[in-house]
Amino acid sequence: MSLLLLVVSALHILILILLFVATLDKSWWTLPGKESLNLWHDCTWNSDNKTWACSNVSENGWLKAVQVLMVLSLILCCLSFILFMFQLYTMRRGGLFYATGLCQLCTSVAVFSGALIYAIHAKEILAERPQGGNFGYCFALAWVAFPLALASGVIYIHLRKRE
Repeated sequence: MSLLLLVVSALHILILILLFVATLDKSWWTLPGKESLNLWHDCTWNSDNKTWACSNVSENGWLKAVQVLMVLSLILCCLSFILFMFQLYTMRRGGLFYATGLCQLCTSVAVFSGALIYAIHAKEILAERPQGGNFGYCFALAWVAFPLALASGVIYIHLRKRE
């Protein structure tokens, strides 16, 4: 049982790390020439003085929705980890981790919704940017975090506390 709790905790921490990097790092969209766009800043590489010049992103409503959903997913994931630790030490023997599982399932829905909105409305979000480019690694990390959070939520719902 200790090994299972360790694996579940490690999976949850991995999901937290993925969500933090996906939400806060600077590569949701990459353009040719070392230019990248994240959820918070539009960064361009200045080759003259070898620095990044960053400015705020557009006020697009779809981008605001993605920002809110990714921050919500971080909050829910942190809350579910705190709930898991609280339930682990206070719940009676034989109890199920329903609250933790439900919170983690909500995390996966928030990540899925945010990444899907970004994928569908990328042209509107990036309307002021030059054509071309690809989704960056932060976008991919969000998609990786989604099934992991979903699996984690299902595991928590089926996990029973034992001695």
